[in-house]
Amino acid sequence: MARSPTILLVEDDENDALLVRKAAQKTLAGIPISCVSNGHEAVQYLKGEGIYADRSKHPFPDIVLLDLKMPVMNGFEVLRWVRSQPKLKRLPIIILTGSVHETDTRTAYEEGANSYLIKPANFNELVETIKNVGDFWLTGTRLPNLGEA
Repeated sequence: MARSPTILLVEDDENDALLVRKAAQKTLAGIPISCVSNGHEAVQYLKGEGIYADRSKHPFPDIVLLDLKMPVMNGFEVLRWVRSQPKLKRLPIIILTGSVHETDTRTAYEEGANSYLIKPANFNELVETIKNVGDFWLTGTRLPNLGEA
């Protein structure tokens, strides 16, 4: 039996994380979203280390929604780390950020982001954005099986 897809949300703002999770509940019913609050935790999660070692509780994600501006380790550093890992370099990374700076967009794509989305200020627009992410990345796209990378 195939497992359900999983999303890893890397977001330091608790309110933004809550809104993304609520938007996902409305559009991606049944798809679990694991959430970590900084880049260092994201790396630990992807490695399956520490509190994230139990993959039954912390399944390996099919896609990552990654904020850029975070403490400890920012989104660009996470992106560089992921793309440097042979087993993870094909993991879809979708930047979900408030940054509208062209330099951030360019850098994200140069570092290997698969998509760059601006967080909408309106909840209904966020719901539509998350729906589009799910429709494209989890329904319409065949993703590589990265398994227990």
